[in-house]
Amino acid sequence: MSVREFVVLGTASQVPTRHRNHNGYLLRWDGEGILFDPGEGTQRQMLRAGVAAHDLNRICVTHFHGDHSLGLAGVIQRINLDQVPHEVTAHYPRSGQRFFDRLRYATAYRETVRLTEAPVDADGVLAASPSYTLEARKLSHPVESYGYRLTEPDGRRMLPGRLAAHGIGGPDVGRLQREGRLGDVTLEDVSEVRRGQRFAFVMDTRLCDGVHALADGCDLLVIESTFLDEDAALASDHGHLTAGQAAAVARDAGARHLVLTHFSQRYADPEEFERQARAAGFEGELTVAHDLLRVPVPKRR
Repeated sequence: MSVREFVVLGTASQVPTRHRNHNGYLLRWDGEGILFDPGEGTQRQMLRAGVAAHDLNRICVTHFHGDHSLGLAGVIQRINLDQVPHEVTAHYPRSGQRFFDRLRYATAYRETVRLTEAPVDADGVLAASPSYTLEARKLSHPVESYGYRLTEPDGRRMLPGRLAAHGIGGPDVGRLQREGRLGDVTLEDVSEVRRGQRFAFVMDTRLCDGVHALADGCDLLVIESTFLDEDAALASDHGHLTAGQAAAVARDAGARHLVLTHFSQRYADPEEFERQARAAGFEGELTVAHDLLRVPVPKRR
């Protein structure tokens, strides 16, 4: 049975708090797991969330600030300790190669797993499979940063009424789906486009073209909202978004489910992020993330 869900391992920006671990997020997509921005403590949070090293197929790092990458050393060593039987691919800004190297080889350990380095240096597609296409877009932050977007290929939804009108049923339906034609009837005659699901992960950034491109039409948009709106100038100075800005992005992009995360320790009331997001006009499903939260990817339209 396929599972598509987003697992929140940590939600704190810059420093962890008593209630928030450093960043860390896992996207389960059918049989694969993509780990985003493993900050300090990610390995322990994985344990608490029931995420095993064997679940990881890709690691995507947006940028090399510590709250998004210091957990890499432990995660990589755990992958090797547990002798994960499949290849794991790591994506990260090429400009931070020296940081990745230091974290990968921070201490002595025995390498048992094929860890493929696939650094990012421009907007574009990073990987494509029958299940998804993974792409990156550059963001606006004091250090080079990329956001990630995963898109499922469009499929076809069979229309029972049209199938019946053409007298097609039983095994012939499967044959038509596989071959695209059954006699004079084409797949397009008896089906409609079923849009693939779309997911985006947008971390530390100011508003920029990359943010909007990543968010466009998303079913699940995970986006940083480090600051509240009254601190918009501070957010811009440090290369971040406010709750209202993040929600406006989701509103304009037509996102179905918005997940706000990456909160400054200066704020004690997480509900204020939701209030400001709603005030910005976002009317879809809205979640203010907390550690160990699980969010299902919305069902296809």
